[in-house]
Amino acid sequence: MDPKWNEDQPIYRQLRDRVVAMILEGVLGDGDALPSVRNVAAEYRLNPLTVLKGYQELVDEGLVEKKRGRGMFVNEGARVELLKAERGRFLDKEWPKVLATIERLGLDAADLLQQETNKDTGVDND
Repeated sequence: MDPKWNEDQPIYRQLRDRVVAMILEGVLGDGDALPSVRNVAAEYRLNPLTVLKGYQELVDEGLVEKKRGRGMFVNEGARVELLKAERGRFLDKEWPKVLATIERLGLDAADLLQQETNKDTGVDND
C-alpha cells in the first residue's frame, strides 16, 4: 500500500479504496488475510480505529469477513463483485465523459483502436 494520503478524502476511506485496488489487481485473492489492523496502523502511523473503520466498510460491503481472533479475510467472489460494480460505475459515470471528449475532439473510434494497437506493437504513426 502507498503510504501517502491525500486530503480530498478521509484516510479510512482511502485505506478501504487501497484494499479494494489490491483485490481488483489480484494482490489479495479469495480467502487471503488482510494485513492486521495493528500492523497497518504501526506501518503507516495511523490510529488503529481509523484502520478498523476502513476495514469495517469492507465488511459492511460484503467483501471481507471478520473471523474473531483470526483477523479479516477476503470473501469468496469479492473480486468478481468488485469488477461488476466498477464496470457499472465506469459505464455510468466515466464513459459518458470519455465519449463526450472523443466527440468534442472529432476523434474516430476506429482511429483510437488503431492507435492503441500500434502502441502495443511498437508501430509509430507519426
